[in-house]
Amino acid sequence: MIAPERPTAAISTAAARGAEREVLAASFFNAVFTPANRTKARYRVMKGSAGSGKSVNVAQDFILKLSDERFRGANLLVVRKVDASNRDSTFAELQNAAYRIFGPWTDDIWRMNLNPMFMENVLTKNRIIFRGMNGKSQREKVKSITFSHGKLVWIWVEEATELTAGDIDVLDDRLRGDLAALNPNLFYQMTLTFNPVSAAHWIKKRYFDVEKPEVFCHHSTYLDNRFIDAAYHARMLRRKAEDPDGYRVYGLGDWGESGGVVLKNFRVHEFCTDAERFDAVYLGQDFGFNHPNVLLEVGFRDGEIYICREMVCREMDTGEIIKEAERRGFAKRMEMFCDAAEPDRIKMWKDAGYGAVAAKKEAGSVKAQIDFLQGRKIHVHPACVQVQKEMAQWRWKKDAATGGYLDEPVEVFDDAMAALRYAVQRQRLGMQVSVLK
Repeated sequence: MIAPERPTAAISTAAARGAEREVLAASFFNAVFTPANRTKARYRVMKGSAGSGKSVNVAQDFILKLSDERFRGANLLVVRKVDASNRDSTFAELQNAAYRIFGPWTDDIWRMNLNPMFMENVLTKNRIIFRGMNGKSQREKVKSITFSHGKLVWIWVEEATELTAGDIDVLDDRLRGDLAALNPNLFYQMTLTFNPVSAAHWIKKRYFDVEKPEVFCHHSTYLDNRFIDAAYHARMLRRKAEDPDGYRVYGLGDWGESGGVVLKNFRVHEFCTDAERFDAVYLGQDFGFNHPNVLLEVGFRDGEIYICREMVCREMDTGEIIKEAERRGFAKRMEMFCDAAEPDRIKMWKDAGYGAVAAKKEAGSVKAQIDFLQGRKIHVHPACVQVQKEMAQWRWKKDAATGGYLDEPVEVFDDAMAALRYAVQRQRLGMQVSVLK
C-alpha cells in the first residue's frame, strides 16, 4: 500500500504507475482481469458468475485511471437501469475502491457527494457521475451531460442485462469527438458488466456471437476470485448440487438456457403504479441479511398481476430496513405478507406501524402459489430489476436419476420470487377478514 507523507499530485500519479501500481495489483487485484484493465477497445464487455469480482475490479481500475495525471480530462458516467440502484452498488463500490487504494489520504484526493451523487478527483479534476436509463426522461438527461473539465470518455454500465439495446445505443452516441487535442492518452470506452442470464439476450448476439476488433470480451467466475470466503464457496457448491442449470450461469458465468424455467408468463414494460388504478395492492416480504431482503408492492387488476415496486436490501438489520421502507414511502396501512419463519421480524414491522402478518404455509403451499402465478398474466415494471433477474432464472429442480424436472423450485437466488409468492396470498386464498384494524 502507498503511505505518502502528504497528498500531492505525485501521489495520484504514483498510485497508477510503475512499481507502486504493481504493489497494488499484488495486494488486491485478481490476475484474471489484467487483460481487461489494459485493453483500449471501445467496448469492454465483461460477463461472469456471481462473486467473480468483476465489479470490484472495474471500480478499482477506474479509480486508478481517473487518479492518474496521464488521463487528465477523462470523465466517467456510471449507469444502472434504475438510478437509485447506484447508491448501494456502483457508488459504494467506487467509494470502497478509493479507500482501498488511498487509505487515510482518500478524503484529500477524492471528493464524494451523495446528493447529488458524484465523485471528483481533487488533483486531476476528473469526475464520476451516476445516472439511470429507466424511462424517456432519464434517457434524455443522459444526452445533455457536460463537464466543466474534460469530456465524457468512459461509461460503465453495471448489470448491463437490465438495459435494452436502445439504451446502450443512446449511451454509445455520447462517446464522440476528437480527443487528441484534449489529451492524446485518452480513448473512448464503454464497459459492460453482467451475469449472462439468458442465451437469448441481445448482448450475446451483438458482442459475443461474432468476433469484432472493437470489442473486448472477458469471462470470469468466482473460482478466479482469490478473495471469496469459504461460506460463499459452500453456497455455490449447494447450488451446483441442487440447480446445475442455475450454477452454469451464477457459478460458471455461462449463458443461461430457458429449460425448466418456472415463470414464462410475464412481460416487462412501463405502466402506471398508482395504487388507485388497481383493484387491490399488497406487500410481500422475504427476509434476509447475507442474502437479499426483498420487499415487493404488487397490484391486482382484472385478474392480472402487476409488480409495481421493489426494495432490495443487503446486510442491513430489520430496523435499518424499516427506515428505508419509510424513506421510500411504502404504505403502512397496506397488508404485508411476510416469511412466517421470522416472527420476531414481523413483530418489529408491526410495532413500526406496518400491516405485517405471516404468510400461510399450508401443505403444498409453494406449489399452490406457483400454480396461482402461472395461471395469470404478470406485468413487471422495469424498475423491478431483482424481480426480472430472478424470473429469468427461477427453475424447477431436476431429478438426478431421470434428468426430468420435479414439482419443486430451486431454493437458491429466489428471494424476490419468495416475496412475490407471499404477496399473492390474499388473492390466492380469497380471505375475507383483513389483518388491519
